[in-house]
Amino acid sequence: MKRLLTLVALLCTFSATHAKGILVEAESFANAGGWSIDQQFIFEMGSPYLIAHGMGAAVEDATTKVTLSKSGLYHIYVRTYNWTSPWSEKRGAGAFHLGIDGELLEQELGATGKAWMWQYAGAAEIAKGDIELRLHDITGFDGRCDAIYLTTDKADVPPVGGDALAEFRLKHNPRKIKSVKYDFVVVGGGVAGMCAAVAATRLGCEVALINDRPIWGGCNSSETRVHLGGHIEMEPYTNLGNLIKEFGPSRGGNAQPADNYEDEKKRAFLEAEEDLTLYPSYKVYKVDCKGGKIKAVYAQHISSGEIIRFEAPIFSDCTGDGTVGYLAGADYSMGREGRDEYNEPSAPEKGDKLTMGSSVQWYSVASASKSDFPLFEYGLDFNEKSCEKVTMGEWTWETGMNYDQCKEFERIRDYGLMVVYSNWSFLKNRLQNNEKYQNRTLGWVAYIAGKRESRRLLGDHVLTENDLIGEVQYPDASFTTTWSIDLHYPDPKNTEHFPDAEFKSICTHGAVNPYAVPYRCLYSRNIDNLFMAGRDISVTHIGLGTVRVMRTTGMMGEVVGMAASLCQKHRCLPRGIYTSHLEELKALMREGAGQQGLPNNQTYNTGGNWPTYKKK
Repeated sequence: MKRLLTLVALLCTFSATHAKGILVEAESFANAGGWSIDQQFIFEMGSPYLIAHGMGAAVEDATTKVTLSKSGLYHIYVRTYNWTSPWSEKRGAGAFHLGIDGELLEQELGATGKAWMWQYAGAAEIAKGDIELRLHDITGFDGRCDAIYLTTDKADVPPVGGDALAEFRLKHNPRKIKSVKYDFVVVGGGVAGMCAAVAATRLGCEVALINDRPIWGGCNSSETRVHLGGHIEMEPYTNLGNLIKEFGPSRGGNAQPADNYEDEKKRAFLEAEEDLTLYPSYKVYKVDCKGGKIKAVYAQHISSGEIIRFEAPIFSDCTGDGTVGYLAGADYSMGREGRDEYNEPSAPEKGDKLTMGSSVQWYSVASASKSDFPLFEYGLDFNEKSCEKVTMGEWTWETGMNYDQCKEFERIRDYGLMVVYSNWSFLKNRLQNNEKYQNRTLGWVAYIAGKRESRRLLGDHVLTENDLIGEVQYPDASFTTTWSIDLHYPDPKNTEHFPDAEFKSICTHGAVNPYAVPYRCLYSRNIDNLFMAGRDISVTHIGLGTVRVMRTTGMMGEVVGMAASLCQKHRCLPRGIYTSHLEELKALMREGAGQQGLPNNQTYNTGGNWPTYKKK
């Protein structure tokens, strides 16, 4: 029998008669050391993994214990990825070693190959009993380890990926599924999900809030560091947005020190609600859906592997990527609609897959003396003209506009890391007259990328540019959007140096007056019990440009929480609120779910200096 100790002391036992080897999932290491859990690409590569995000300085070793039932010669395979391989033929930047009982195996890992692979780490004579596994980072440049497989048969190589690998994982690490029931289940712990969950709880619902990171706030957390945007307290429902005043950071700014984003304030805001149960670090990966109605969602803990089945009559997709809706078969759009689809004047003649990109933000800090940075040259050729002579990068450092923001997201994030390290290396090591950078070191680089756009789930109404500029009034007007139609495109100056590989963006600001968005944009048109709040609501690409900032998404979450409470009260579905209980929803929106009378501490980054739209 074999026992793997995890971060939560979960005991998993495996029978030697079922498999020749022992599979150790790296994310379950008892001591992660300086390595971090990265869960962003579970759907692409099959699992969370450990990443050595040291910004060029090797991180502390990760360790765990495994119990072997017999002695013998063990062959060890490590699932890893040479992440710089899409851009360079050189040995990769993310090299590391595996250690067993204090001895490092000779084989360097994570620096060869062009895809996720099982790399042979070597063989070792190991006595039965407890042994220590150790991940020893070499470079600090985001080496990654998914799993370790110890087997007495060298030919017993695990499957490369896909369903075969998923079955292999389950065979070696079987999981029991726990079931829980709630009135309302919210998936996604960003600003929209937080507001949806708390609003519903305060109106009498038993609510579960599931988040795939340990920290709440999404892009407004210290992991991604994007400040809140847009106005609250707008007509016709001036009490919408009071919730945000209870937890919103008091300071603005992108790519600022971690304290600016007040993670603990967000956590305390959620934990104060007695009827709200929090599930941090759980990733929804599967949905039970039949006849256009979700029965349950399944979520797996990103380190322990524990699986929970969540049942509820009503769900809300606040994931940003529309993950729940996508898994349930909801109608959705991705990319830009052509002008023929909605007759939007600013739409391209033909639709395409272009989306706004994702940002890997960063900053440097002053050091007391001259500091070094390793040469990082993996296919991006910076020079005196093409380099970015800056000491920080915020929203304009944006990648992946021409790639699929869901299926190719690891490549998109990795390119974001690539350009930050490559540019900084040039400034520190190659730039002439670089005195400005000699006494500076990287202080923070995000590895959780800030995503702007991917899937948009379609509702009974799709918000278009024509709604916004025509100021079309609908009977179910709800939260008010105040941001401009803010759309991003590759920076032409960056294109000159990096054609089809841009990493800088520009934005256009289409003028718009404050506009109350129809409630019908907040639920799915073909999954009957699914709400959505956040950047995955029912809008066109152009419509997304105004609603996607986080004070606005918080207000839409607040409306969803109110509507969910009415669904619980009347035993109806989201569409039924529009057809039968709209006046009751309006009454709740007039009242708001937040504390009234609090001073407005959310006056930064409102976008109030942009021109308003004038009808012709």
